[in-house]
Amino acid sequence: MAAPVRRLCHIAFHVPVGLPLARDLQRLFGFQPWAVREADCWRQLALRSGDAVFLVNEGAGPGEPLYGLDPHHGIPSATNLCFDVADAGAAARALAALGCSVPVPPVSVRDEQGAATYAVVSSPAGNLSLTLLERTGFSGPFLPGFSPVPSAPGPGWFSHVDHLTLACNPSSSPKLMHWFHDCLGFHHLPLSPGEDPELGLEVAAGSGLGGLRLTALQGPDGSAVPTLVLAESLPRATSGQDQVEQFLVRNRGPGLQHVGLYTPSIKEATEGVAGAGGQLLTPPKAYYQQPGKEEQILAAGHEPNLLAQQGVLLDGDRGKFLLQVFTKSLFAEDTFFLELIQRQGATGFGEGNIRALWQSMQEQAARVQEACKGPKLDAAGCPRALQSSA
Repeated sequence: MAAPVRRLCHIAFHVPVGLPLARDLQRLFGFQPWAVREADCWRQLALRSGDAVFLVNEGAGPGEPLYGLDPHHGIPSATNLCFDVADAGAAARALAALGCSVPVPPVSVRDEQGAATYAVVSSPAGNLSLTLLERTGFSGPFLPGFSPVPSAPGPGWFSHVDHLTLACNPSSSPKLMHWFHDCLGFHHLPLSPGEDPELGLEVAAGSGLGGLRLTALQGPDGSAVPTLVLAESLPRATSGQDQVEQFLVRNRGPGLQHVGLYTPSIKEATEGVAGAGGQLLTPPKAYYQQPGKEEQILAAGHEPNLLAQQGVLLDGDRGKFLLQVFTKSLFAEDTFFLELIQRQGATGFGEGNIRALWQSMQEQAARVQEACKGPKLDAAGCPRALQSSA
């Protein structure tokens, strides 16, 4: 591995001026402002919930935003993952020697609290760039160049980032898997016994209906890096687009499709997000009517009717369970969304939950397409009809 990553520092978003992403992360999801920088036509606001940190880069300056890269993408999206490394300069040189593009070579930033060095590397996953950060000796909030933002304690719904899911082009997962392994030290994490790393976990939606291929990658041994999940569509005989294909079109290529936020209490987090006005995906009604589902929910210590009302998916057995809730998109383009996840001993993602998410997102997409048929909506405005208020 050329540049083993040690932990995820933050996830950066690039949005135009006036888009209320930062406000909605606070109002709907309980993130609290942490540090801010305003310079060179950029406003950069770091928000956090526990160890989960989002950096919202707003604007379009003549240069690059600090600790990142202006993607010049035209679509608001999550555009950068920032990882802690032992030596940013050495990491950048090693990756360049492997043929990686390093659009921002090592830069040192210093203020009265200390210093940090970073470099930005292009990834093979569409508009997603990767920042390699070295900040030994820095004692201030967030990063050098940022000023602290006083804020009251948040609700604490989320403690950390559980996983990151990239929407990928068909058949591209093996190439991406090898890139993240060779460059950053990730390795294959089987989602099912005997899984072939080159094939991943295939979740079929039905005969001729396609489905989803998932390949999970774990960070280097000893690191505190969230699981990285590569998602791509399976071939199908029917017309139309599934949600991964829709993401690729609306995002204008591959990218970060969603972030899984870990919560110690999915009941509290779901009630809080819904009560604040956040909109969540509704699972298919048949999900809770599956044979044995009620017994499974009871065995996990939960109330079936309550989970159904909140739209919580539950999967697992032998005392190990996984609970998940998915939001609608945070953007009008109907691309990036969040996942609320609680683990009761489970380490995977639950094949039954994957199928339920697939179906609920397909139903959501169908509702959006139906709304688009109305005379008052054009193609650009269609996703806005059913997205969340974020």
